[in-house]
Amino acid sequence: MAFHRAGRPAELAAPATDVGATASVAGAQVVPAGPDAVTARSALSASPSLRLRLGEAAVDLVGSHAVLPDGTVVLAVDAMSRTGGLLVAARGRPGAVRLDVTQLVPVAVRSRIRAKVWMSGTARRFDPVILEQCDGDTVMALLDLPPVALWAVEPVEVGLARDTGEAAVDISAWRAARPDPLAADEAAHLQHLTRHHRVLLDRLATLVDPAVTAGSTRVVPVAVDADGIVFRAEAPDRHTDVRLPFPRRVTRNAGLADGLRLLLAGTTGPGSAGPARAGADVAQSPAAGCGLCEDARDLPSV
Repeated sequence: MAFHRAGRPAELAAPATDVGATASVAGAQVVPAGPDAVTARSALSASPSLRLRLGEAAVDLVGSHAVLPDGTVVLAVDAMSRTGGLLVAARGRPGAVRLDVTQLVPVAVRSRIRAKVWMSGTARRFDPVILEQCDGDTVMALLDLPPVALWAVEPVEVGLARDTGEAAVDISAWRAARPDPLAADEAAHLQHLTRHHRVLLDRLATLVDPAVTAGSTRVVPVAVDADGIVFRAEAPDRHTDVRLPFPRRVTRNAGLADGLRLLLAGTTGPGSAGPARAGADVAQSPAAGCGLCEDARDLPSV
């Protein structure tokens, strides 16, 4: 669980501006794209794999799915395989197909499961006409799929489970939502920062309330999205996640470096009273004043 400076719970990957955002999909009613829908879309879009369930049968698909702008999931499955045969049998039956994705913290820490997303839907053969409604990135994602039969799975129900509980995601909100801008490259960003910018991370960690980091064995970044970076303070018997919000929203991967620079620079500018520290409430998970550092000049911008 991550926390805002005021101590309110904050989702790790739900852009704040998307909570009240609205969008229209294929002429549908304009609906809000809430944080659960954004988290679910981000998890499914960024995941390199998913589990496909057809009745009692289950198979893990790796590098074989893409998500269309309207939330439809495209699967690449050989029609001549057993799984392909099951898809043929399930074709057109509402909710006969289930997709499962587990979203993990992309760095080496304990308690890595961030969220689990499941979707039941109706399988149909992919109609190439859909390409006319897709942006360039989506078309490229489809072209990267294995050269086998493509199936479109239209969502019927979507669910999201976290350590705070389970929630059903409204289908209209699911269709209206867009993944967080950094979701696809979050793992690469965090791993790069952890391996090559330790000085920068140590200085960012000083912005966390010392009451949270007291007794911790290490402070490590576990999430980054368009609205901020999340640090985990690990102690021998517990851990606490704390969000450091960016001064302004990052709208593209190239803006991440600027977001981190501003996060640091904003604490020591003229007239500043010192670092604005991020703290957390007492909720913790069981075990099972700094200037702009040199490292910040070479932050990843891709």
